[in-house]
Amino acid sequence: MFRWKNNQNAQEKATAYATRRDFQQIFTEDMAGLHLLAFLLTADAEKSEQCFVAGLESSIDGNHVFQQWARSWSKRAIIKNAIKMLTPKPGQPGPLPQCDVCFNRDPQGQSLIGSVTRLAAFERFVLVMTVLENYSVRECAALLSRSAEEVMTAKSQALQSLGSPSATPTDEPRRASALGTFFVPTQLA
Repeated sequence: MFRWKNNQNAQEKATAYATRRDFQQIFTEDMAGLHLLAFLLTADAEKSEQCFVAGLESSIDGNHVFQQWARSWSKRAIIKNAIKMLTPKPGQPGPLPQCDVCFNRDPQGQSLIGSVTRLAAFERFVLVMTVLENYSVRECAALLSRSAEEVMTAKSQALQSLGSPSATPTDEPRRASALGTFFVPTQLA
């Protein structure tokens, strides 16, 4: 009886973890959004594809995460691969954006994507992580190996670059909300 109960507990624990198939399904279902995330971070079509593939590989290769965390883990894998690929630092200019990849047919949306990809690499990473992916300043700082002050400064500069030059901290939630609703993943045609 005791042995049967231990086997049952082990099976329940095993099914609580995400499997290779779970991650493959997530990357298939969320492909457009995950590609957009990789593109916004790298500002380069080729690097975003490499980042996407590396994110899938690192997600399915031996990561023991609970099923309910698998979607956020997939995004985090892409973010970590983009950080490893580009190593963004404050004051470092970003790569010249290659905006030949279009994720939204809306001309205003294309200009917003272009504006984000033209940000310096560190500002772009901070904007995407804190505003679009809702990472805290502390989490973002830890992942980028930078201070919270550097992250807050970069976030402020990025938001000012995308908004009005006279933007104040009280305007931030409105701009963040507008960015967040725009970057809801869309289906590629």
